[in-house]
Amino acid sequence: MSLDRLSQLKLSHLRIFAAVVECGSFSEAALRLQLSQSAVSYAIGVLETELGVVLLSRGRYGAHPTPVGEQIVDRACQILHLIDDMAKQANLAKGLEGGHLRISSFRSAATHILPDVLAEFCRRYPAIAITLTEHDDRPDVEEDLYKGRAEIGITYAPVGSDLKAWEIMRDEFVVLFPPGFQRSEPTLDWKELTLHPLIMAPENDGCDAMVYAHCANYGITLHATYQVRSDATIVSMVSKGLGAAVSPRLAAEPIPAGVKVYSLPVPLFRVINIAVVSDALLPPAAFAFLELVKKAMRSD
Repeated sequence: MSLDRLSQLKLSHLRIFAAVVECGSFSEAALRLQLSQSAVSYAIGVLETELGVVLLSRGRYGAHPTPVGEQIVDRACQILHLIDDMAKQANLAKGLEGGHLRISSFRSAATHILPDVLAEFCRRYPAIAITLTEHDDRPDVEEDLYKGRAEIGITYAPVGSDLKAWEIMRDEFVVLFPPGFQRSEPTLDWKELTLHPLIMAPENDGCDAMVYAHCANYGITLHATYQVRSDATIVSMVSKGLGAAVSPRLAAEPIPAGVKVYSLPVPLFRVINIAVVSDALLPPAAFAFLELVKKAMRSD
């Protein structure tokens, strides 16, 4: 058979042939494909004529592939699989030619982590609109995911049991001292945390709860002289000499000139994650964004 004749074969004929082989009869294949039995018979006849071979043996017990029919049906299935895959990829691409991606993040990650990724995403997929919602803490981000207000969440461990998460980075908690602070040693000891007025969020508030618990593990009870929720306000108060603070480094950035930065005597980190609801039906844009973030993680 010439290449020109082969190119004239219809995909619909190959689908019908594959269905007849799988079902074992013309009538069953017709029911599955919602065609008349005569249409199925005609398609098989045309296919056999074009190929010049008998593909099916017909009898009272149904239709079964001949030896050459078995070889042809294997190749037909491969062709149909490739065509379906091509259509799937095309549909995925069309999904990236427009649409809307909603991202929810705690504030310091939105400020310091997302801009580079968002810039690359918008360069690749300029037709996709993005909504970025910022929150002060993790629970609000996860609530956005659970209630369907966002497809992607930037949060930190531990994440909810119904979320699927990937680690982006580890953000160290640092101790901030005012410009006048002096010490000869490069590292802190626990006692120094208790010798200065502390500017902290309430003990049960977000990341600060991690700090209170971490220090308690080493016999240190923190007492905040000033209770302040805003990261920017805390850093500003430290820079004015009102006291010291323990803060995730990202939340403290940009650190004012003169403010002294130290690690805790035993370092503490928060694990920042990108998360989605485990069983959510995500749009193509969400998968593309996840892949971009994972690629950025691998290159770090």
